Amino acid sequence: MKQALAAGLLLLLAACASEPMEMRLEPPGASSARLFPAPETQEVPRYRFVGELRGETNFRPREGSRSAGRKLFALIAGLDAAPQQPLMLVRPQSGVVDRLGRVLVTDVGRAAIMVFDEANGKLQVWEKATRSIHFESPIAIALGREGELLVTDSDLARVFRLAADGTPLGEFGAGVLLRPNGIVRDAARGRIYVADSHGHDIKVFDDTGRHLATWGTRGDAPGELNYPTHLALSEGVLVVADSMNARIQGFDAEGKLVLRFGQRGLYVGNLVRPKGVAADDEGNLYVVESMHDTLLVYDRSGRLLMPLDGTDSNGGGRFHLPAGVWVDARNRVYVADMFNARVAVFQFLGGN
Repeated sequence: MKQALAAGLLLLLAACASEPMEMRLEPPGASSARLFPAPETQEVPRYRFVGELRGETNFRPREGSRSAGRKLFALIAGLDAAPQQPLMLVRPQSGVVDRLGRVLVTDVGRAAIMVFDEANGKLQVWEKATRSIHFESPIAIALGREGELLVTDSDLARVFRLAADGTPLGEFGAGVLLRPNGIVRDAARGRIYVADSHGHDIKVFDDTGRHLATWGTRGDAPGELNYPTHLALSEGVLVVADSMNARIQGFDAEGKLVLRFGQRGLYVGNLVRPKGVAADDEGNLYVVESMHDTLLVYDRSGRLLMPLDGTDSNGGGRFHLPAGVWVDARNRVYVADMFNARVAVFQFLGGN
């Protein structure tokens, strides 16, 4: 009798374990979304804070699922005595949204890629850089050709290719890259740009991984670089976070300097340690100012438009050493809030 009961419980638990899940940006108890600028300023809102990604807590059973039944049978079977800790982000660095709508986040704290799959209601962790090597310090991730993903690992000093399902496909940059950081691919030209922080330059590769050129040398003159970190493309211009020079620089397809803005200071809009950079399809440039814990929004010429702070879903808090920023096809802006172990998400509402 006991064996039959146990077998029945196991069957029921197995059935409940496969219940459909859904991904939600807001953690439980989230307050209403915040607008930027705030309504009390009498200005037209341009951004709405829509929530955050932290890990397994973003995934919950769909309405009407068997979650309650699963908990009941787990209680009866005594299987909930030592509940597992949820899988969560530790120190997110950067990310990208792929053509399937998945949010892929590099996490140096876990030495892995965290994949938030909204369509299938699941969270995945990719740890393998190659079939035999684990990631050590994955920093940035970009979309490659034909659905591939490109990941820089600063400690392994290479760029790794992954298939859409996370399967390792190969690598490039060994012996050329010193400490790769940001990465972006120009799909129109079939070029891959990598910010080599310890080389103080930008390495240019083709889609096969062949090294084509190196842009920049160490210095603070226009066009020179000092520990560049993150990269983005904006209307054909390669936007570079020239981090230790406290500025942003932009280069055309030939490596010619065409954009430069930012200076050290204590005021909003000044740059001290710029890191993540991104661009949306309306010409806005986003710069993470990690020292001042803010996200700054500029126009395509480098004119400051507004700052965004790190408001969390419960209406308080700030960014804490944010790192990367990226934008998806819906003009949602994602910020890797590193020391708060989350990705904050804002919706651009449009307008100039």
